[in-house]
Amino acid sequence: MNIKHHPFFDRDLIIDHYSKQDGVEIKYVCTSALGSEAFAMDIFYRETPHPEFGNRYFGLFRNPYGNGVIINNADAIEGQTIAMIEDPYGNLIYSQHRHDFRVGKDMHFIDGGRAYVRTGGETPYEVLAYKVKNGELVHE
Repeated sequence: MNIKHHPFFDRDLIIDHYSKQDGVEIKYVCTSALGSEAFAMDIFYRETPHPEFGNRYFGLFRNPYGNGVIINNADAIEGQTIAMIEDPYGNLIYSQHRHDFRVGKDMHFIDGGRAYVRTGGETPYEVLAYKVKNGELVHE
């Protein structure tokens, strides 16, 4: 499965930092809005709930109103459907948020994030549904 992610941060640095800080394995899941928002965040997963906050997913995004990074509970991503299209090269492409228009190498596109699904191109592609389950993107 060759999913084309477009994270905002260096995933390896984030994984290394939080794995060391929290003493548990952290892994990147996707970059996505949690619902119909017009912004996305890099979403990470830990198998055990955070001891202080109780969440297993957390999201990181840049503060839109100033400097710095915001971290928040991203448990709402569990069970969300992420629509994808597969280009002729085997790449799976998804839209990260409501206004994230993604175009593949062959000019097919997907748009809408978690709010809606819009696709197009010369010949429409099948829309593939993936769900976030226990920190993985699983084909439905």
